[in-house]
Amino acid sequence: MNFDIRAAAREKMFIVAHRGTPGGNIPCNTIASYEIALDQGADMIEVDVDMTRDGELILFHPGHEKASINTPCNLHEMTWAEVSKLRLINMDRVDTQFGICRFDDFLEHFKGRCFINIDKFWGHPQEIYEAIRAHGMIDQILVKSTISDEVLTVLSALAPELPFMPIVSGTHPFHEQLMHMNINYTGVEVLFNDESMEVASPEFIERMHRDGKLVWVNSIIYNVKKQLSAGHSDDTALTESKDKGWGWLADRGFDIIQTDWPLMLINYLKSVGKYEKR
Repeated sequence: MNFDIRAAAREKMFIVAHRGTPGGNIPCNTIASYEIALDQGADMIEVDVDMTRDGELILFHPGHEKASINTPCNLHEMTWAEVSKLRLINMDRVDTQFGICRFDDFLEHFKGRCFINIDKFWGHPQEIYEAIRAHGMIDQILVKSTISDEVLTVLSALAPELPFMPIVSGTHPFHEQLMHMNINYTGVEVLFNDESMEVASPEFIERMHRDGKLVWVNSIIYNVKKQLSAGHSDDTALTESKDKGWGWLADRGFDIIQTDWPLMLINYLKSVGKYEKR
């Protein structure tokens, strides 16, 4: 498989599955949830990465111990031997058969199969980058972060070839700076709680496209009080209007949509002729 995210996003709407597609007895950030997401047609899977006390990279959202394993412990204060005995819980907060996955095992399982977005990259950038490189998966990976001098220094010095998107809210004042840096500036993830914000405008999206950059938008909701796309969300699509939720994002010209419902989003886009771009 040839991994060229720009080319892939020119062909059709590019769909990212947020933490896989969990549900029922299958928790997020598991091999099973990612396999389901790919079966449903997702182009990219989004993963959270943390590290144990003894340096083992694991698939886990830092700070979600209570929500994911029903315990107040901190995994980064535990050894891998201790963490490996834990079990993730299901929607009813009951233990499942699923343990916490090692990052190396995850990478090897999905090598050559799909695009991967690594969230929480900036907690352990060198260790994560070295693991990606060791598995020969640079082209499959995309990392994102808010912008800081530390982030840009790490990227340019450690991983200039690693596809990167800054996360910006409302406006994107870093575009010209990033265009002239020794980093693989692939596009931008935009957050907006009002349609009138710069990063939600057709003019902004067209400018990014002219400069060869992709624009990532989120239809996910992790906190209803913190809207990521001015209410054009999975919730809106599924409970009110798919046109108002997902259709608006497609019509606006965004290239990448991150969702918790990849199959339903893809089926909707196909039904209204907004999936294929050529």
